[in-house]
Amino acid sequence: MDQNKKFKLVSSKKTRYLLPNILTLGGVCLGISSIKFSIDGNFNLAVTLILLASILDALDGRIARLIKGTSEFGKELDSLTDFVSFGIAPVFILYFWELNNYGKLGWAICLIYSVCCVLRLARFNLTKIEDHDEWKNNFFEGVPSPAGGLLILTPLIFELSALSLNIDVRSLTPFLTVLIALLLVSKIPTPSLKKISISSKATIFLLLVAGLIFIALLFYTFETLLLFGLLYLSSIPISIFIFYNQKKKKLTKISDEDHEDIL
Repeated sequence: MDQNKKFKLVSSKKTRYLLPNILTLGGVCLGISSIKFSIDGNFNLAVTLILLASILDALDGRIARLIKGTSEFGKELDSLTDFVSFGIAPVFILYFWELNNYGKLGWAICLIYSVCCVLRLARFNLTKIEDHDEWKNNFFEGVPSPAGGLLILTPLIFELSALSLNIDVRSLTPFLTVLIALLLVSKIPTPSLKKISISSKATIFLLLVAGLIFIALLFYTFETLLLFGLLYLSSIPISIFIFYNQKKKKLTKISDEDHEDIL
């Protein structure tokens, strides 16, 4: 018997693929668990689990690229997880909280949102950006599913917060859900931070901001989520302006280059 042989669960060359996929699977477990807690009426914990799932979703892709652990399997797994955690779980939470009061219409709204989410994910998987359009990586086409999953929960988050503005947010739930569903499948450019480069001099400042956000989420979870939701929605018009401004500059540059070639 060869004493030098060691038991290996996976090949050492493939271990770097494990961590991102483990984080992805953790996200789907959080999404499914949030449905269970919403059935139990524990909406506080249900929303918190969706928040944690969105954080894991933001981390798994970045970690995969950082350790060069990206794969086609991970890409498909991530999409399936996104559909469960942000296409099904949030709208189920809303259904058990408010939409069930609308009968068949409430269930139809749930289906509309889920269908729009799966269409958005399918389109995202098929989107290929050419090298000459690399600048488009700074934008998403439509609202991404994690953001959509949190945005439709805004009325519930408002009710769970300590804010008392005497606003009947429950009545806004079906309209907001349909609106976000349409934004998911729209072609409106929304901000993406995937390709944003950060100067080494700004690292300390970034860590400070991250720490402050963590503290705010820890002590003022729902108020902080409301603030970020409003900031995200307000960033969409800015993103549209920047997108079409960059597109115009790109087209002008191509036109000038073609004109020079002709001359």
